Amino acid sequence: MGFSFMIPSLLLLVAFFIVPLVFVGEMSFREGRLPPPGGGLWQNYERLFFDSFYLGVIGETMLLSVVVTLICILVGYPVAYFMVRHAGGKLYNLIIFLLIAPLLTPIIMRTFGWQVLLARRGLVNEWLQSLDLISKPLALLNSPVAVVLGLVHVLAPFMILSIASVLAGIDRRLEESARMLGAGKGMSFLKITLPLSMDGLGTGAILVFMLANGSFVTLLLLGGGSLQTLPLLIYQQFNTTRDLPFAAAMSNALLLIAFICLFFQLRLIRRKGV
Repeated sequence: MGFSFMIPSLLLLVAFFIVPLVFVGEMSFREGRLPPPGGGLWQNYERLFFDSFYLGVIGETMLLSVVVTLICILVGYPVAYFMVRHAGGKLYNLIIFLLIAPLLTPIIMRTFGWQVLLARRGLVNEWLQSLDLISKPLALLNSPVAVVLGLVHVLAPFMILSIASVLAGIDRRLEESARMLGAGKGMSFLKITLPLSMDGLGTGAILVFMLANGSFVTLLLLGGGSLQTLPLLIYQQFNTTRDLPFAAAMSNALLLIAFICLFFQLRLIRRKGV
């Protein structure tokens, strides 16, 4: 029988993954609309990586991903620690449900929910005004704040579950031994628990960074043009300027970032397995 049972899967992989990647890669080397004729094989990539505007867009994309990742770490680690060390039974199951529920909700519904909350007459502004914390509604919607909140809402579960899975495997007797030797709770956490949970934190950070880097719908509906990122520019190139070769070059740049993240994730997995 050999590997014949793998042929259907391989054909699907080639047809729907390899062939589109090759097509996009080939298209990125075609002549774009803006570069002059005869600009060279790498003209779209030169435009992307040497033009100050597009370099700024790449930087803004990376900065947004870093900010979202850091916030997910700050929010996710305490939740994961509480889940593993203090929550049990029904409370643990409730937390898992609350983490999974946003992932099961269509992204359009989640985004419109944030629009209702953050609008000038939305629930957040109404609540702040009722507490006399603000005199007039804040412009929360169509801002970087709205984008970050929307992304953290969606991506925090990946961070929490990655950290929780590692925390659950840490032998608590190590912490007890540290305390018996005179370390307090804080020192025991810093010297024992945190270092041993770095694999889960690193895996969660890579996942969140990679997903935030390619996010599109949340930025389009909550950002209102306040942020310019590579996924939004790809959308504009396909639908507005119709510069498909340049859009393909930007898509390959995003794909390269994703491959770099996957490389680091594989390194973490291998190091953990050793």
